[in-house]
Amino acid sequence: MLKKVLIANRGEIAVRIERACAEMGIRSVAIYTEPDRYGLHVKRADEAYSLGDDPLAGYLDPARIVNLAVETGCDAIHPGYGFLSENAEFAALCERKGVTFIGPKAEVINKMGDKTQARDSMRAAGVPVTPGSEGNLENLDEALRLAGEIGYPVMVKATSGGGGRGIRRCDTPEELKAQYPRVISEATKAFGSAEVFMEKCIVNPRHIEVQVLADSDGNAVHLFERDCSIQRRNQKLIEIAPSPQLTPEQRQYIGNLAVTAARAVGYENAGTVEFLLTGNEVYFMEMNTRVQVEHTITEAITGVDIVREQLRIASGLPLSYRQEDIQFRGYAIQMRINAEDPKNDFLPSFGRITHYYAPGGPGVRVDTAIYTGYEIPPYFDSMCLKLVVWALTWEEAIARSERALDDMRLHGIRTTASYYQQIFKHPDFRAGVFDTSFVPAHPELLNYSTKRQPSEIALAIAAAIAAHAGW
Repeated sequence: MLKKVLIANRGEIAVRIERACAEMGIRSVAIYTEPDRYGLHVKRADEAYSLGDDPLAGYLDPARIVNLAVETGCDAIHPGYGFLSENAEFAALCERKGVTFIGPKAEVINKMGDKTQARDSMRAAGVPVTPGSEGNLENLDEALRLAGEIGYPVMVKATSGGGGRGIRRCDTPEELKAQYPRVISEATKAFGSAEVFMEKCIVNPRHIEVQVLADSDGNAVHLFERDCSIQRRNQKLIEIAPSPQLTPEQRQYIGNLAVTAARAVGYENAGTVEFLLTGNEVYFMEMNTRVQVEHTITEAITGVDIVREQLRIASGLPLSYRQEDIQFRGYAIQMRINAEDPKNDFLPSFGRITHYYAPGGPGVRVDTAIYTGYEIPPYFDSMCLKLVVWALTWEEAIARSERALDDMRLHGIRTTASYYQQIFKHPDFRAGVFDTSFVPAHPELLNYSTKRQPSEIALAIAAAIAAHAGW
């Protein structure tokens, strides 16, 4: 079993990993840059080391992080998500330095991070992919010719892209001519590669992903699916497990596809296979070679501790479960509470949290690294907490989500919480009928009242006075 793990991340995912380490008797080592000096992940770790003043440079320096792991006697590094979590060079450097990378091998990260290689691997394994280019596009002329063959609309995507970036939809040849150089420019700036490819645009699909686990002995299982269709500009807002939109036959089919995909590339550790569904057609989109932000809801419905399994697999142990051992019960919903103003085009709302009260009660989980008095820095992702609820039925899960949002008090910044309340009231969402067009198709949901109840106003004033007085 691993003895000491350096967590190459920050915020709530670092805290999540620290908790798993503590339960397994593994020492945790945190890293931080100056804006995170008072971060909860720094406070909770067994050891913590500064990476300097620059907010981002330290978290993105593979050599420095691996050398620190070696110097502090760590036998493994957990990358979390974001930052270096899908960086093949980072994983390879860990291997060269004799430090276990808690994730798949570098060659697998490289293959699945390159979207054209990933599509080729899936085709070879018999996993359906969306119609499109069989490799990277050479130039605009090839893009125009291929788009004419497969039909508009099409998506031009960065080959090394991810996180919703480096993607442009083109509905006409004129749009393709305008967007093609923009995608190349964005891909070069964001991912250091000008390579792009093309896919047929599946209009208004359901976005379904499947959690997989695989060990070094070749065993692989899926933990059922998550529905991530409630998203804005390709960024997920609300995730659900299992999907209320799948039949049992579809669920079995897509789960088996995910396991096939994992085995086809020799996958090891936790990963997620993402699909687009339209009608009864299922298409592979990509594979995320790391733990997902929304792993929480899979844990809620299956009882499987995914981070614990990651640590076990990295220790060379076999999976704790066979496929037939894994069942799901009820529904879980995760709400990403982002520091954004929904009524002002989701403008980031960074600043000091003057008062925070976490929701609780049956079936409620909060993963966060914030606290009253915490200053949300403007250098990182805007998500400040993940609110997760579980209930036996879909209707009860919605009601519990609404109640948990009402319970929560988060003052000093604007968040997306009130917007989610409007989504939960919509009849289509309540009926479990929605796709990736839901958010843009319902701009009226942003026209909600922000009027505060007298009790809320009094609480906010009291919190402000207390903060000003330095209590």
